[in-house]
Amino acid sequence: MTAYTARPLTPTVLKELRGRDDAGRPMAPFTDEEGDAPLRCCLRRSMPGERIALVAYAPLRRWAAETGADPGAYDEQGPVFVHADDCSGPDTDTLPFTNAHRTVRRYSADGRILGGRLVEDETGFVPAFTEAFADPEVALVQVRAVEYGCFLYEVRRP
Repeated sequence: MTAYTARPLTPTVLKELRGRDDAGRPMAPFTDEEGDAPLRCCLRRSMPGERIALVAYAPLRRWAAETGADPGAYDEQGPVFVHADDCSGPDTDTLPFTNAHRTVRRYSADGRILGGRLVEDETGFVPAFTEAFADPEVALVQVRAVEYGCFLYEVRRP
């Protein structure tokens, strides 16, 4: 079985987002009173009392800047939660946020959507990634929440 790794936002990206997000807005941190927000910096749920921020993030745009792709109209931005201050990143290599319906969305090397697959529980992620990367046209996949379409994390070709 091939191991698939969820990619958190990098320290460089986090530093940029904490200054101005991908929509050009300054970060507005707050104390999370309830907890349970899906943090993209450390790929875990927030705890009550943590300082976090909701920022606009453009995952495909940032990937395209690294690779030279031009995603065209597929370039989008959406809300993601991050710690307001530096954090240590993920403390496990277990796939995160697998406790709800998710979409595994496939992208080509030029940044175009190639389809996707609904994953209904934690047992469906590895088969969805294996199926996606069996297609040589797939360069990366994004895992997204079904309810809101929010970006959760990226998995690249192993």
